[in-house]
Amino acid sequence: MDKPVRFASVDALRGITVAAMLLVNNPGSWSHVYAPLLHSDWHGCTLTDLVFPFFLVIVGVSIALGVVPRVEQDADRARLARTVLLRALRILGLGLLLHYLAWWWLDLPHYRPWGVLQRIGICFALAGMAAIWLRPLAQWLLLGGVLIGYAVLLAAGGSLEPLVNLSSRIDTALLGPLLYQYEVATGHGHDPEGLLSTLGALASTLIGLQAGMLLRKRRRHLLIGALILLTGGLAWSPWLPFNKNLWTPSYVLWTAGWAFACLWVAHVLIDLRHWPALGRRFGVNAITAYAGSSAMVLALIAAGVWSGLWTQVFDRWITPLAGAQMASLTMALAFVGVWWLPMAWMDRRKIYLKI
Repeated sequence: MDKPVRFASVDALRGITVAAMLLVNNPGSWSHVYAPLLHSDWHGCTLTDLVFPFFLVIVGVSIALGVVPRVEQDADRARLARTVLLRALRILGLGLLLHYLAWWWLDLPHYRPWGVLQRIGICFALAGMAAIWLRPLAQWLLLGGVLIGYAVLLAAGGSLEPLVNLSSRIDTALLGPLLYQYEVATGHGHDPEGLLSTLGALASTLIGLQAGMLLRKRRRHLLIGALILLTGGLAWSPWLPFNKNLWTPSYVLWTAGWAFACLWVAHVLIDLRHWPALGRRFGVNAITAYAGSSAMVLALIAAGVWSGLWTQVFDRWITPLAGAQMASLTMALAFVGVWWLPMAWMDRRKIYLKI
């Protein structure tokens, strides 16, 4: 069986996305962050709001490049499905473990089940099953059904406002105080990686699956796809605004459009013109970098080191020269740089941890 083709552009874009995750998740101080490096308060889409959907689109692309060729070569589908599901469970379990560490080390009032890695694991599993068991037309029908069905559910919920929208109400009914945000006085809660909004995240991954198919066979259509998605998301937004917390269908199309465009640019520059694959070293060990850095931050916060680094180094020396926001950004950039070192070491020694 032929080995699936690996695109350096995909590894690079995945790595840049992971580096961006580390950057926006770990400022020196949350009180001093440049606006583009913050998520939208509710409706809207900042640069930071592009990061997670970019990663899920690339998850879909990776399925198209790694799983679909094996299906086309008549691999045992049941065995392939077990492999996908086991990896998804490992990713999900790693997310649960990180949240356990956060609850334990930071003495949080409750354990939070939902999270970024949990969402990645679920989307990887479902999109992987679609790639293995569904024909291309059925995959498109599934994508359309998820987008339209989720839009109908949100509209039927009666409101898109914080805490009272359908997604928040379902999460509150299921988990209540265990959510990321919960108001004891009102009994309302919300989780940005909650259950119902995972439908939108799944749609992002399924679109990524189609992006990967285009990259394999019709690469020039990526830019056309980007224009269609951006136009569709923009046209849908007056009725269903961009919203990362709810992962609305308009947000799915809008962010996927930018991901398509970036994938096309990366393919042209790296695969065709042979520019350096910047970010690749994060990309080939993406989950390792994200999970390892998250555990490191939790340990540093619990030990009081993180706040000490901020106050005694970055705030003390950089704030007087360039302002607190620049000091906070510099600390985040330093953190990304620190994590680049072990990722580069692992890549040089061809150590690739498949979670």
